[in-house]
Amino acid sequence: MLPSSIPIPIPGGLHDPLPRFVKVGQEFDLSAISDINASVAQQFQRFADNELTGKSIAIGIGSRGIKQQPQVVRALIQELKTAGAKPFIIPAMGSHGGGSAEGQAAVLASYGYTEEGMGAPIRSSMEVVELGRIERNDPVYCEKLAMEADHIIMCNRVKPHTDFRASHESGLVKMVAIGMAKHAGATALHFHGMGNFNTLLPAATEVFLEKTRTLFGVAMVENAEENLKHIEFVATEDFFDRDAALLEMAKTSIPRLYFNSIDVLIIDEIGKDISGAGMDPNVTGRPPSSLPGFDTGLSINRIVVRDLSEKTEGNSTGIGSADVTTQRLLRKVDWTKIYVNIVTAGVLEGARLPIVADSDRDAIGIALRGCFGVTSENSRIVRIRNTLEMTTVWASEPMIADIKLNPDQNLLSKPFHLEFDSDGRLNGQVI
Repeated sequence: MLPSSIPIPIPGGLHDPLPRFVKVGQEFDLSAISDINASVAQQFQRFADNELTGKSIAIGIGSRGIKQQPQVVRALIQELKTAGAKPFIIPAMGSHGGGSAEGQAAVLASYGYTEEGMGAPIRSSMEVVELGRIERNDPVYCEKLAMEADHIIMCNRVKPHTDFRASHESGLVKMVAIGMAKHAGATALHFHGMGNFNTLLPAATEVFLEKTRTLFGVAMVENAEENLKHIEFVATEDFFDRDAALLEMAKTSIPRLYFNSIDVLIIDEIGKDISGAGMDPNVTGRPPSSLPGFDTGLSINRIVVRDLSEKTEGNSTGIGSADVTTQRLLRKVDWTKIYVNIVTAGVLEGARLPIVADSDRDAIGIALRGCFGVTSENSRIVRIRNTLEMTTVWASEPMIADIKLNPDQNLLSKPFHLEFDSDGRLNGQVI
């Protein structure tokens, strides 16, 4: 265990004067669905010929904090109940939530998936049924409660993954192959490494769809503000084609930082609710897996992570991609949660600890010491809330000339100094 304070007595100290900052607006395509309930009702009509009276239907929900997914799920449940079905929700999240039924139910509850909020029971189990085997004799599993239901529906966001590149990344195919397979299935497929997911995920999904009574999948694509721009109910025979096509749509929708180079990137919070890697490598260019395909065109010298998000509940996965963090963050880590997640995935780098600073002010000073040839006052520093919310960012004054030349950025404030409290904690929020 680290001591509660680690003095760093170096000549000159860590608190060199920092440049002033400005608030910067970033422009993204923010087209979004205006009426989610109507969109769900319209999509559901494509499957209205199914006789659902009295049928039990398991709805698989993952571990990500998808902003508008609860509204989609509520609307879906209402459509199913109107059709006479008996829907219930199950966690479809592999080893997340500490790898326990209680932990996974708690993850869902933290996002608002409760019986009262959804109008349907929440049932959680880690038991699985083996469906068959794929190449290399790897088992394919399905959550037992889902297998016992009359039908299964998967509900997930389609998005570029944080650790690997393939035709199918985060989306319906991965949720089927790993999420619905619980800890056992996640362990089996991760054994071969994410570099093999391009073949493993489709193979496992093919067996799953053949052996289960899957009704359809609900695929969602978000815009850069996490609002839904696309909802599509996908028939099982179209899973592969549509999952791949929607991934291409999602790639054009993820937020990014419109800079060429940053000396120090300050991230206020990371968490599993924000990204599977805590902070999205599609933004930072730093996948914990070190697999290729994450060249964002942005050079970031050092990354400071200040804290964990509240909803990550101590899971600090991805902290290994930072250069400096804080004692405050470290005190919040649930080591069991992160170790279960990391060891299951086999990407041990995600749990490595960076340098731990006593305060935010010290962390920034340490990061700047790691930027060779850069003076503190002339440094290019960017502060963001997290890697999902980047329509407003803070940038240091030496970056203003570049900002003025970028048509996708605009200045929102006059220059101001960063403020820290008596404990060295950075004040204010990036809004």
